[in-house]
Amino acid sequence: MKKIISILIVTVALFSCKEVKKEVASEETTKPEIKLYTFSGGTVMVNNLELFSQDTTYQGQSKEFADPYYVISHPKGTLMWDAGLPEGLVAAPEPITPPGGAFTISRKDSVNKQLKLIGMTPDDINYLALSHTHFDHSGHANAISNATWLVQDVEYDMITSDEIRNSENAGLYEAIKSLKNVKKLNGDFDVFGDGSVIIKSMPGHTPGHQVLFLDMPENGPTLLTGDLYHLYENREHRRVPSFNFDVAQTLSSMDSFEAFAKEKNAKVYLQHQKEDFNKMPKAPKYLK
Repeated sequence: MKKIISILIVTVALFSCKEVKKEVASEETTKPEIKLYTFSGGTVMVNNLELFSQDTTYQGQSKEFADPYYVISHPKGTLMWDAGLPEGLVAAPEPITPPGGAFTISRKDSVNKQLKLIGMTPDDINYLALSHTHFDHSGHANAISNATWLVQDVEYDMITSDEIRNSENAGLYEAIKSLKNVKKLNGDFDVFGDGSVIIKSMPGHTPGHQVLFLDMPENGPTLLTGDLYHLYENREHRRVPSFNFDVAQTLSSMDSFEAFAKEKNAKVYLQHQKEDFNKMPKAPKYLK
């Protein structure tokens, strides 16, 4: 009888141990409830597409770009990725073509109005990260002034330099000058500490250009490219815009990006490519 009882005790203990392991494994594999809201930060009509290659491949061509920004809702906080075109365009009766004529730009709604669609205000954003600080990605950044700005150290140094502030590109600094809560990065950064939202350093387009990786519950591994690629053709043929900060850095970042995307089997979304923008559910709907 004692032998039977001992066998039962051991069996129950082994069963309990297996159940505990199952629970631990389940907890480890459960992904945080991330929601990705997509907003339109305006439209960019590229009148001179030739700018987007080092050669004359796109000579005489034009193309309309989407200009989205995103809000990522995570159980531990909220991140805004990119900030669209300048909000001054909302009041413009017609699209505007800045000096030089390379682009014609427009924006219909302010960030305040758009965030209301998901029951938020700018003060509800905990973190702001710009893929880079060009005018079409930093437009309403100053409106998110209470958030912590996550920026690569070299990008911060560039955008706040006297060279920028005293040049014809001073508007780039003006777009971010109200951001006082700054966390400078030196490479990749896990925003919420659980691997679900990771900023990946991919320099070249600008000194501190970065992309965003999301490990989503249903959509799975997801990558937002910033301006590493503007066009499907540029990704396929490794074409680098003529105005990029560093061609060699860009090509190296492309290599790193593709290796990471393959490793994670990630879905890749080119932010300026209208077809990819159209794939996304628009706020108040969300990707999860």
